Amino acid sequence: MRVVELEARHVRVALRRKVTHASHVRTDTDNVVVRCKLSDGSTGYGEGVPRDYVTGETIDFSLDLLKRSDLAKQLDVACTDFVQAVHLAERLKLAPSPEDDRGILGNAARCALELAVLDAFGRAFGEPLTKVTELVVPELYRFQPEVRYSGVIGNPRGWKKRVYPLVYRLAGFKQVKLKVGIESQDDVKRTKLVRRWLGRTMDLRVDANEAWAPADAAARIRELEPFGITSVEQPVRHEDVACLADVRKQVKTPIMLDESLCGPIDAERAVQGGWCDLFNIRLSKCGGFIPSVRLAQFAKGHNLGYQLGCQVGETAILSAAGRHFATSVADIRFLEGSYDRHLVWEALSVEDLTFRRNGTAPALIGTGLGFALDPARLDWLTTRKETLIG
Repeated sequence: MRVVELEARHVRVALRRKVTHASHVRTDTDNVVVRCKLSDGSTGYGEGVPRDYVTGETIDFSLDLLKRSDLAKQLDVACTDFVQAVHLAERLKLAPSPEDDRGILGNAARCALELAVLDAFGRAFGEPLTKVTELVVPELYRFQPEVRYSGVIGNPRGWKKRVYPLVYRLAGFKQVKLKVGIESQDDVKRTKLVRRWLGRTMDLRVDANEAWAPADAAARIRELEPFGITSVEQPVRHEDVACLADVRKQVKTPIMLDESLCGPIDAERAVQGGWCDLFNIRLSKCGGFIPSVRLAQFAKGHNLGYQLGCQVGETAILSAAGRHFATSVADIRFLEGSYDRHLVWEALSVEDLTFRRNGTAPALIGTGLGFALDPARLDWLTTRKETLIG
């Protein structure tokens, strides 16, 4: 069994509502989708969400990077079982960039490529993506038939400020993340209001999206601690991340890295510098399923916690990959993703993978990514197509 066709697409996905946080305002997203076809006809899909303010990638950069990487040579391997296919996927590398000292430029493109390969071979050999975790990091493998996602509150206006938290509470969610650091908003008042409507027992964490200055970060966090927050995500810009070693000494709340945690080099620097207590692992940002599992393994080995995050505008491809991660990796502190019908107009799937009313969602037990993609919807949203193999 070998790869006989490989193509990459620019897919533009419209959002159902405007998404606002401290770093960006977004009404649509430009995603890279890779299709992989094997010699037996099995076809798999992968997705990446390039973000220039996170890993330095644009959609055009991602597609061009895939074109100039030696993928035909790397994938010219016959696999006789899924174990060999997983080893093949883990070895995949894109063309290096000399200026990339963090080793992260191209992570979204690599994620799309790796997921497409794993999906295709998983379907061919009758294995779900959860099997990858069991093969790569067996010490972290723990299958769960059901998981529970957390809610997110961005920047609702007017009556929605009270309704959103109340809806999560009444729906039975257990965890909520609040976006803070948004210009012209009073974080203390907003957090107090959200806590009031969520109730005392809801797990509430905050995400600053690099909004605060190093000199202000500790004070900003301490202002929010009376409301029982359980973590603070990326308080400062990546360029200032070293200051968090001192910030951690001044606050009680655990610090989570996101924009500053995109690969193994970032992880090693974070541990050496004592910059955080938690990693936010996102499949596209971190280069794919296997690199993300490796980051969880690294965190566990250094007594750090981790959450599985997601990126705005993920379609069902990344939602499914995240579901397989969530239902196979042990000890995930917080879980984000599968917002499909709540956030994107076209999720590309035949089935609806959105989480249920209370945030719960079942494991996907089919082969590969475990869902059926709608080719007509993919064609409808495609704005550029590049042949990589075949």
